[in-house]
Amino acid sequence: MQKIEEAAEKGELDELVLLIIWNRLDLARRDDEKDAVRSLDLLYRRVETEILKREATPAMRLLNDLLNMHDGGLDNEGWLKACKKRMVDTFPREDPFSILVPAGFDIDTHQGPLRPSLEADDMLLRIDFVREVDELLKEVRSEYTESLEAQGFDPESVASRLKQQEKQRAIHQVESLLDLAINLVW
Repeated sequence: MQKIEEAAEKGELDELVLLIIWNRLDLARRDDEKDAVRSLDLLYRRVETEILKREATPAMRLLNDLLNMHDGGLDNEGWLKACKKRMVDTFPREDPFSILVPAGFDIDTHQGPLRPSLEADDMLLRIDFVREVDELLKEVRSEYTESLEAQGFDPESVASRLKQQEKQRAIHQVESLLDLAINLVW
């Protein structure tokens, strides 16, 4: 996994790598190599995820990081507190002085840089995060409501309901993060 992440950071993972893995996966399926199929399928998913992460917007990368901070337990308060801290560290302050005066400028002594740093170009604003996450939620909610049909106790229906519950939990977490970002106070 670490080598995959390193290759993704170097930009060595691309659609060609996915195609090669897919072709080998297809051969393994035809030859009925169950272990190879399972391993290659996991590898394909992992490489695909790394490519998507690399191509994601800063807002979606932050959302992914915040969701990954959740440990799956019942301690939502602790998770939201850690998310709030990460948001405060990530988003620039929105008070009038920090908008007009760049970071590091001392207003009392008039000392420090007058221009924002070059890093400010890739800065993630809270409003951009809120807009992107809200759009994502609207898209996911419409897909989610279309797929709420599974009834019965056969294995497929039970698996479908469990999948729907997991989607609902993820939607709820994203809604909590969106609400936290909207009401964020420094």
